[in-house]
Amino acid sequence: MYTLIVSVSAKTEPSFSPLLGKLQNPSALLIPSYGFWLESNLHSFVAVELLPFDPIIITIEMNGGYVNGELGQLRATMQTIEIACSSIQINVNPTAAEATILSLCQSARPYQACQFIIENSQMPNARFQAATAIRDAAIREWSFLSSEEKKSLISFCLSYVMKHASSPEGYVLTKISSVAAQLMKRGWLELNAAEKDGFFSEINMAIAGNHGLEVQFIGLNFLESLVSEFSPSTSTAMSLPREFHEQCRKSLEQDYLKNFYCWALGAAQSVTTEITNSDASVSEARVCTTALRFMLQVLNWDFSSSGRVAKNSIDVYSFVAKEDSNSTYTLVQPGISWRDILVTSGHTGWLLGLYSVLREKFSRTVFPSDAGVTQGKHLLQLVSGIILWIHPPDVIAKAIECGRSESELLDGCRGLLSIAAVTNPVSFDNLLKQIRPFGTLSLLSGLMCEVVKDLMTKDLEDEPWSWVARDILLDTWTTLLTDTNNSGVKSLLPPEGINAAANLFALIVESELKAASASEEKEDYFQPSVVAMDERLSSYALIARAAIDVTIPFLTQLFSERFARLHQGSGINDPTTTMEELYSLLLITGHVLADEGEGETPLIPMAIETRFPEYVETDKHPVVVLSWSIIKFAEQSLDPNIRAAFFSPRLMEAIIWFLSRWSSTYLMTSGEMQSYRNSIDEVTLLLMQRSREALLSFSAEHTQGKPLLNIIVRISLTTLISYPGETDLQALTCNQLLGGLVRRKNICAHLVTLEAWRDLSHCFANDRVIFSLNATHQRSLAQTLVLSASGIKNSVEANQYIRDLTNHMTAYLSDISGKKDIKTISQQPDVILAVTCLLERLRGASSASEPRTQKALYEMGFSVMQSILKFIEVYKDESAVVYLLLKLVVDWVEGQIIYLEPHETAVVIDFCMHLLQLYSSHNIGKISVSVSSSLLNEANAEKYRDLRALLQLLQKLCTKDMVDFSSAANEEQQTSISQVIYVGVHIVSPLITTELLKYPKLCYDHFALLSHMLEVYPEMIPKLNHEAFSHISGTLIYGLHQQDEEVVGMCLRSLRALAVYHYKERGVGRDGLGQHATSYKDNDGNFQDGILSKFLRSLLQLILFEDYSTDLVGAAADALFPLILCDHDLYQRLCNELVERQPNPIFKTRMVSALHSLTTSDDLSPLADRSNMRKFRKNLNRFLIDVRGFLRVI
Repeated sequence: MYTLIVSVSAKTEPSFSPLLGKLQNPSALLIPSYGFWLESNLHSFVAVELLPFDPIIITIEMNGGYVNGELGQLRATMQTIEIACSSIQINVNPTAAEATILSLCQSARPYQACQFIIENSQMPNARFQAATAIRDAAIREWSFLSSEEKKSLISFCLSYVMKHASSPEGYVLTKISSVAAQLMKRGWLELNAAEKDGFFSEINMAIAGNHGLEVQFIGLNFLESLVSEFSPSTSTAMSLPREFHEQCRKSLEQDYLKNFYCWALGAAQSVTTEITNSDASVSEARVCTTALRFMLQVLNWDFSSSGRVAKNSIDVYSFVAKEDSNSTYTLVQPGISWRDILVTSGHTGWLLGLYSVLREKFSRTVFPSDAGVTQGKHLLQLVSGIILWIHPPDVIAKAIECGRSESELLDGCRGLLSIAAVTNPVSFDNLLKQIRPFGTLSLLSGLMCEVVKDLMTKDLEDEPWSWVARDILLDTWTTLLTDTNNSGVKSLLPPEGINAAANLFALIVESELKAASASEEKEDYFQPSVVAMDERLSSYALIARAAIDVTIPFLTQLFSERFARLHQGSGINDPTTTMEELYSLLLITGHVLADEGEGETPLIPMAIETRFPEYVETDKHPVVVLSWSIIKFAEQSLDPNIRAAFFSPRLMEAIIWFLSRWSSTYLMTSGEMQSYRNSIDEVTLLLMQRSREALLSFSAEHTQGKPLLNIIVRISLTTLISYPGETDLQALTCNQLLGGLVRRKNICAHLVTLEAWRDLSHCFANDRVIFSLNATHQRSLAQTLVLSASGIKNSVEANQYIRDLTNHMTAYLSDISGKKDIKTISQQPDVILAVTCLLERLRGASSASEPRTQKALYEMGFSVMQSILKFIEVYKDESAVVYLLLKLVVDWVEGQIIYLEPHETAVVIDFCMHLLQLYSSHNIGKISVSVSSSLLNEANAEKYRDLRALLQLLQKLCTKDMVDFSSAANEEQQTSISQVIYVGVHIVSPLITTELLKYPKLCYDHFALLSHMLEVYPEMIPKLNHEAFSHISGTLIYGLHQQDEEVVGMCLRSLRALAVYHYKERGVGRDGLGQHATSYKDNDGNFQDGILSKFLRSLLQLILFEDYSTDLVGAAADALFPLILCDHDLYQRLCNELVERQPNPIFKTRMVSALHSLTTSDDLSPLADRSNMRKFRKNLNRFLIDVRGFLRVI
């Protein structure tokens, strides 16, 4: 209860003396019966001031500083916000709850209610929302708040976080601290130095630790928020000119940032002793961590002296964060004033010393530096415990089968994996030898063997415990052997380990063969496309290579047994089981002998290079014996009878896969041995080199390489002819095996001399079975055959080879297209199939174009020009065929255009002109905007693939003007290209909508074409009809405001080309862009600017008000200057509008001065030449630095 005694008279206003009492949240209290106000800025008062007339005593009941009625309203508001927060948390009517919270943020002057919630609510989320509301309202109403109210809000936030520093709701304190930082920045330019120092003195005392560790942490946390707000890349939007943010940043850097750094350093140093002397985590650690994090934040500040844009000016183009502290390095250049604290103070030594102590104290390596003795004892102790769970493996496995849980065994396997990760193979093996008569590798092998044995008896679809254990143990072997496989000779496994690996691999192979035998009824077992990347087989290969001198002969023996079994049981026993076993063996052996190339020529595995030094004769080298036995077996597939008996499509897939992998590693391979990390004696090295030479001589170019290559090609041809419909087998043959062979030039030189390769070429041209290949394989095979011509040294012979290869395609297409009843027969399914097949082949051949064979490929395309035009007409309703025709033309033009002589270029251009006109006449591809706007994803955009193909065709034609290897060129050729581009633009541009431009590939192709066309052929633009030109101009304005920097750059170059052309044409008395550049009235009678005026408006909007890369300023200047020259009157009107829009007189004056300098500085003259362009670039850069700071509102 407070008693307020007020002196009142009929003629006198009440008088108060503010000396005693308290109103915690003063407000204007109207007392209607007496008609006076208790002023809102009164915080305390005496009971009464004696006056010479009778006082009237008024008693007002107060509760915590609030009048009872007001208190009830505040409590109701708090309860409403708390209910809303609870509703959001439990997801009950969240929309209404969010609206309630939003109403608080948007209400006028909600500060009293928000402060009441922050001080009294028991719900942290409500306090968080109240702090948000204070921030939003204060930023919005800042201009209407008094100076005292602004400071009061900042003081309230800071006082609250300091008072409640020990609160467990850290996110609430962080939010309120952030609000204080944002409000302080908002008022930064209004606060004088004394007022700022008043706030910071309290912060300094808090950081110094005068009020305890919690308050110290809060003080540092506030500084983090403050510096973050003042940094351009992390500041909060306040709807203020960018210049305001820069002024705040510069002021903080110059006057306070160094002091803040020193305060944080002092805080960190003050708690160091407690941290280093304590064995456990202490509260001081949080303070130290926060202080160090803040120091790093300061050092990562974008200092004005560190080479900022335009030297100490703001980056006016976009908010681009400085390279963060996680990058390779951060260059700190704060200036000479920081020398005392960063260089001479010695705190770097303190920091390094602290790190050394903490590193020793909290090191991740718990073992002392005693040459691994302690670690070895620890690992031995682990192994001693683990062995009880996994040894003896056979007993443990039987116990699990009898119902015992497998969890201990699996944990034991995981334990071995963990130990393997921190040891090498020798140390790993020696661990168990200290307590048992065998090594850890023997245990690992025995355990793996039991797991494999269990798998051999289980249905793998049920994923038994042994399935999980196998994967864990394979990871253990891989961990141990991966480094061994690449580190050299002296990292071999110990003898017992080699024996263990050999025994394990033998059992693994046995299990795989058993699984293969049992899978003869399963169609999905080990599909090659999966097996080629199977990690399990790669792990098996590592185990085999660890004992390579044993496993290679072992694999050879297994193959020999299966080969013999096939022939002995020929015609008597079902060979399916043996074939499945061979299938599995081929996959395993392929992984052991060679690695996946991944697009490069793979190296011979190091184990194979180094582990057979005693074999220096080619025919006795184990790898040669194994490889030759497999190749000889594969060669038997050439015999029709044997092929029919034994070589199923499935087995042939494995053979082709193996030959592809083997040939990429061994066939006609040259080069030096791999280097080793470990030194070896010269004698051993010499033996290794001789052994390697013996291995490679088996398949070298001048020994057995060519016969082997011939066998491989014949097998490939057999798979393509004798296994129709086997898509996977055909894919392996065309893409992997044959495609891999022609990628190597030295092999191509031998391929083209082989009878087998000539047979393949002949079958490609004449065998109808080859015609049954799908489109991708047709294209791949044609490309492969054409690429092989690179092996023919004589260019005349090479071109003749390609003519012979492609004559069948061109002859058939010419024949079918020349028939009188073509419209009828073209719709027959077999004719459509043949046409599409040959078109795919032509595409493949076109994509293999090289300078030496360009002539033959040009003749190929020339011979089918009329056929293509005819097919465009007759297949106008077959979208797939139309697209294929367009893609063929695109691929062919791309490979030919830069080599064509003038008369050849004229032929190609005339052909493309007719193609475009024919395409347009049938209205093929016409798409309505309503349909295109419904596209939802890239898959739907495939409907427009012919549109993109047309864009690509026009682009390829344009390349003739940039790259031309022909012997001569003339202006007539250039004119012809411009005409076909003109026709193409008329066809394509109306089809391009803004919806389609949202697809990146189509967008890029479109603007690349426009950019080139407008720069090289600007004279064609006035000839465009209104519809085509409107579409082009509309898409240019659209592209100008895209996020893709490259697209914007192409649009700017297009604008420059248009403006320069128009300006120069008008300068010599011609029309330039003509009617497209003039203003007009639309159908509604409204006045519309010409297109250049629209471009000028749009470009000014971009450079003044939007974000973009500084790399685009030069291109923007090159476009803006000629646009200004084209319509200087409009430019002046726009400048006047810009000046009048500035509410601040200072900004208005600066704008006038900057606009004047833009077009007058550096003796700029109204000529669109190179010299003036350079001057205008400099002027525009200075102009943007001057004005974007206050034009850009952030």
